[in-house]
Amino acid sequence: MFKFTAKALACALSLGIAGMAQAADPIVIKFSHVVAEHTPKGQGALFFKKLVEERLPGQVKVEVYPNSSLFGDGKEMEALLLGDVQLIAPSLAKFEQYTKQVQIFDLPFLFDDLKAVDRFQQSPEGQKLLTSMEDKNITGLGYWHNGMKQLSANKALREPKDARGLKFRVQASAVLEEQFKAVRANPRKMSFAEVYQGLQTGVVNGAENPWSNIYSQKMYEVQPYITESNHGLLDYMLITNTQFWDGLPADVRSELEQILVETTAEVNKLANELNESDKQRIIDAKTSEIIQLTPEQRGMWRDAMKPVWKMFEDDIGADLIKAAEASNKQ
Repeated sequence: MFKFTAKALACALSLGIAGMAQAADPIVIKFSHVVAEHTPKGQGALFFKKLVEERLPGQVKVEVYPNSSLFGDGKEMEALLLGDVQLIAPSLAKFEQYTKQVQIFDLPFLFDDLKAVDRFQQSPEGQKLLTSMEDKNITGLGYWHNGMKQLSANKALREPKDARGLKFRVQASAVLEEQFKAVRANPRKMSFAEVYQGLQTGVVNGAENPWSNIYSQKMYEVQPYITESNHGLLDYMLITNTQFWDGLPADVRSELEQILVETTAEVNKLANELNESDKQRIIDAKTSEIIQLTPEQRGMWRDAMKPVWKMFEDDIGADLIKAAEASNKQ
């Protein structure tokens, strides 16, 4: 009897210790993204990891997977919904199947500059969009800038007619498809990881990206012309699985929220600095001619593309478009 009791006690102690060890295991947050670590998003992911390790040591572990090393462009959202990753930051163009209102960020020539974008994103209307997909198990945690988009191509683009017949890489966005159709170009959906090769081989003739993407992905090597159009926005929404986020201990979630506020501020500051420095690196490389549009030429592009606003007004909401446009005047 004593032997049995001692054995049972030893077993119970062993199970108890194992249970304590298991309880002490850190919460793992896998952060997957598709761009280089040099970019604002890449730097933001690493900055988030650094702050979490400093403030929640042993409680939360962050694993960062850049450059589509874990999941590519077309798979990361599915992975998030399945719980295979806990944080991703897709471009705002990726949300149209979850909420049509987020399409507002793809409308061409809607925002004059990033200051206007900031005003809108921080407004009640902009903040409401972060929680608009929680019924789909997606919680928005913040907006991360990448920057205003420029047009690159294998021919000079000064007026809308110059784009006719060219094949432009686009994300899977109905708005962006119509944007290029408006100037009689041919949009081609393509994952981000394939863009360089697509441009190099002529599968596509052009693309739209902020300076940091053009530089980090070496697109300037295969695009002899870059037009500084600032025609659109390439920002990200940092999102998580709602069920995962709501299931975190309240104190941990609260600390992560504060860390994300600080990370977002750092990312958005870095985005502006990085785009300016990468623009200069592209100029210094002398592989591409940088085309500056005159006010008249920019007006022509805006007039050609602005009808796209009306096409998506019912889906996005006329009031939301007005609120975004008003952010330019403050």
